[in-house]
Amino acid sequence: MKASRPLSGLLVVSLEQAVAAPYASSRLADAGARTIKIERPEGDFARGYDKAAKGLSSYFVWLNRGKESLVADIKSPDDAALLHRILAKADVFIQNLAPGAAARSGFGSEALRARYPRLIVVDISGYGESGPYATMKAYDLLVQAESGLAAITGHPAGPGRVGVSACDIACGMAAHAAILEALIERSITGKGKGLQVSLFDGMADWMNVPLLYFEGTGKAPERMGLAHPSICPYGAFATADGVSVLISIQNEREWADFCTHFMDDADLPKRPGFETNVIRVGNRETVDAAVGAQFGRLTKDAAIERLNAGKTAFGLVNDVAAFARHPALRRVSVDTPNGPVAIAAPPAIGSDGPRALGPVPAIGAHSAAIRAEFSALHTGVAIPS
Repeated sequence: MKASRPLSGLLVVSLEQAVAAPYASSRLADAGARTIKIERPEGDFARGYDKAAKGLSSYFVWLNRGKESLVADIKSPDDAALLHRILAKADVFIQNLAPGAAARSGFGSEALRARYPRLIVVDISGYGESGPYATMKAYDLLVQAESGLAAITGHPAGPGRVGVSACDIACGMAAHAAILEALIERSITGKGKGLQVSLFDGMADWMNVPLLYFEGTGKAPERMGLAHPSICPYGAFATADGVSVLISIQNEREWADFCTHFMDDADLPKRPGFETNVIRVGNRETVDAAVGAQFGRLTKDAAIERLNAGKTAFGLVNDVAAFARHPALRRVSVDTPNGPVAIAAPPAIGSDGPRALGPVPAIGAHSAAIRAEFSALHTGVAIPS
């Protein structure tokens, strides 16, 4: 059975760079949409982030499979006219230029939607289109800091960066979902719409629990490293052979089973300081010390045997090398100008099987063909002055 490509026949144009917009457009490309990526002559600056993937940027390989690359300068009248001819046939236009840059070049959302009523226009920004932060440059780590994410992440000694581009990804995911909703809406109404998605709003949504916790208690969740601020025991403990194992106790039934099978002490939940989760959180140092001492008496294999006997949720604290060998890791190959690269597969698995992902384009690989296809001679589209 051949995997479906439900967005086949749709045309997506993305004036994009870095991570958030490319994330959203790459998912549309995966689903079959023809996706034209507009790049400066020097290319998307994410092409230069590293050379880890066969001499190419790991970010770029991950986020730009299945796209066509068109090199164009929207400040050039000829290239601006070309982009308008493409947009006349497009279904979705995505842009994440610096604040106000698209509008100054004649590609603002309101003007485009007035001219192309079926077009879905997506503006991706750092902090939204209005307010005192609207003109601020925004990159992922800056927004991690501004949103409070860094303050609740890391070791008690100080704030920490989430090790992946969490704000970019949250924004890209939200944009992708909103685009799909807008396409469904257009199939009913026949009209496109404008969408605004920001890195800050994407992470603000993810920060709802810390926000509500703070406003309800007056205290922000503490930085706990690999522990949990409101559940105990929930953290990492070292075995006798030096392996770090993370356990998660979610309710009193699990705690009782853990005490019986792992701690070898069925009466522990009855003792002062160990009775309920709220009490254990207040007595965390003593509880963790008792749990840690038991882990320290066991090898990894012996600990896992006991954890399984008690049906305790656990995971090994793997490094990236171990993740690369993880038995649950699914891979898919994408072609690049420097040869195939195996990336982690997209998370959703359809009943019709995995989709083949398109190749990663070289800079301007499709420029000549796209310019020929959308030449003024062939389109007859009038371009706004």
